[in-house]
Amino acid sequence: MEPANLLTAVEVSRRIAAGELRSEQLVRHCLERIAERDGEVGAWEHVDPAAALAEARDRDNTPPRGPLHGVPVGVKDIIDTADMPTGYGSPIWRGHRPVRDAACVALVREAGAVVLGKTVTTELAYFTPGRTVNPHDRGRTPGGSSSGSAAAVADHMVPVAFGTQTAGSIIRPAAFCGVVGYKPSFGTISRSGVLPFAESLDTVGSLAGSVADAALLVSVAAGRPDLLVRDGPDRAPRVAVHRSDAWEQVSAGSREALIDAARRLARAGSNVSDAALPGWFAELPGAQATVMAFEAARSFAPERRGHNAQLSPRLRALLDEGADCSPAEYLDALRLAQAGRQELAALFERHDLILTPSASGEAPVGLDSTGDPRFNRTWTLLGTPCVNLPAGTGEGGLPVGVQLVGRPGDDARFLATAIWAERQLA
Repeated sequence: MEPANLLTAVEVSRRIAAGELRSEQLVRHCLERIAERDGEVGAWEHVDPAAALAEARDRDNTPPRGPLHGVPVGVKDIIDTADMPTGYGSPIWRGHRPVRDAACVALVREAGAVVLGKTVTTELAYFTPGRTVNPHDRGRTPGGSSSGSAAAVADHMVPVAFGTQTAGSIIRPAAFCGVVGYKPSFGTISRSGVLPFAESLDTVGSLAGSVADAALLVSVAAGRPDLLVRDGPDRAPRVAVHRSDAWEQVSAGSREALIDAARRLARAGSNVSDAALPGWFAELPGAQATVMAFEAARSFAPERRGHNAQLSPRLRALLDEGADCSPAEYLDALRLAQAGRQELAALFERHDLILTPSASGEAPVGLDSTGDPRFNRTWTLLGTPCVNLPAGTGEGGLPVGVQLVGRPGDDARFLATAIWAERQLA
């Protein structure tokens, strides 16, 4: 019998509900995997095995509370937990103990989930890495800022985990680690109790082994039963391929993965065509960077004022840039974003799905960088739902992914098409 930590979240949820698996057994298998592997991978910031097992035994001895009953969940360490430290990946906040759970954590606990521990994040969810490495190659980055969550899921330490995205912090590490990442539409999950970075952009989502698993966590955390999607759509979706304005920066392996994915979807019945987007769409990544810097300078004003020396040079540079950004530049970026949303609405009258790169290629060699979020910035700015689907390996044998993008606010339909696409690319 395979170890329970190798099962999907949907499957363990079913088995626990049917009395075929005990939560304590599953949590023990996850903890054994963490003990065996986390010394190398470094995915976890905090794990309390005794507390996790006690919580699992409680779930085994109480009636099911919801679809996550007894399922272990990882929580990115910028999301508050009342019973565990939340350090936000920064020496400024080391040992910080929040007085209450973030809303998303409270909701999954209410549905019976077992919070296994806190996963490593980059410094204040920006670019300076934590200690996590890519579980497929210890000399490469796992991506960021949801580095620990992606690595923990990829290495079978936990079936699902929370991530957040302000630029590319769910989709990029999911691609680098070879797992599914789901960034829902902006505002789907409450950000109460989540470290604010950029108010117009921050989005809570999930990392998981499958689209259905990712949807399960987001559905519960959002209080949205309609997102418990398990089946594909009634017809093959109409797919628009967007190679992006930076196609020349995409590696050969990732180019081939995108082209092959388009071929597979077409063979399965999709009408696949190029996305007809105007040239100014290429300005949206820059607009996202402007909005992010301007809002971050306001969000982190206390840290910048009182603890500037404890911030990394990279983060200080971003906050200085945001402080120097004029309100006129910021408002221009917001206006461009609004124009982008209108253009996207017109595109989704003709298409159901956009297929585009998740990242420029495999996880880069080295641990000083978490990779370039360029291929995610536009979609975060526009508030779209996005999914990374693993799409094979690149030139170095490391995972590469493709990114699916849907209509903002239409997550249930989008997830159905993502499940369909996942089956075609499996």
